[in-house]
Amino acid sequence: MDHDALTIKHARIPWPDYFMQIVDLVRRRSTCIRRQVGALAVRENRILATGYNGVPRGIAHCLEVGCLREQLGIPSGQRHEICRGIHAEQNVIIQAATHGISIAGSDIYTTTYPCVQCCKMLINCGVSAIYYAEAYPDELSQAMLAEAGIPVHQLTIS
Repeated sequence: MDHDALTIKHARIPWPDYFMQIVDLVRRRSTCIRRQVGALAVRENRILATGYNGVPRGIAHCLEVGCLREQLGIPSGQRHEICRGIHAEQNVIIQAATHGISIAGSDIYTTTYPCVQCCKMLINCGVSAIYYAEAYPDELSQAMLAEAGIPVHQLTIS
């Protein structure tokens, strides 16, 4: 087999596609009834931490006790503080901190565009860029990331 044929047969996927496929797998650990979200912190093509949305450790999962937001009739995108769960991006920050890993200068890959609460945290962590698959209607988070100079890129999960 010649070199060109070998290259075509064994083409490697680009790093962003690789990380988006991993983050799609990470989201499948979520215990959220409404939306499964996964997130990764990556620096120099190395995964620093992963996270998915769900309740804190030792707390009954929403899959077991139901969704507080649904029970109270809270629409998606509103009143984030009324939820038993922690967002995937927050769990990335927590996991990194728990293991003494700085995510400053890292790229964040997430299945869903971060909400304003997560964006504020990611800005303060000093992340370099955010890559996401699904849009999320949060104009304030978009404005804050733009003001902070953090590039945001939408990618598809293949």
